[in-house]
Amino acid sequence: LQDPEIVRILAKVHVWPLTHEIAHASTRLDVRGDPADELIAATSVVHAIPLVTRDAVLRRSKIVPLAR
Repeated sequence: LQDPEIVRILAKVHVWPLTHEIAHASTRLDVRGDPADELIAATSVVHAIPLVTRDAVLRRSKIVPLAR
């Protein structure tokens, strides 16, 4: 059984594909951390989407747009 509310919420989720631009941006971040987190942060940079994170390393970045 599928919960209609869950289906509705998940339909709003957007998955950004990993691109060459994002991979390249991940090498230009001003912080270093977990490689997967770096790709997530680079995706945020490339698409100018504020990142929601508790990661202390990423929160020190002056490049990654953070949600406030």
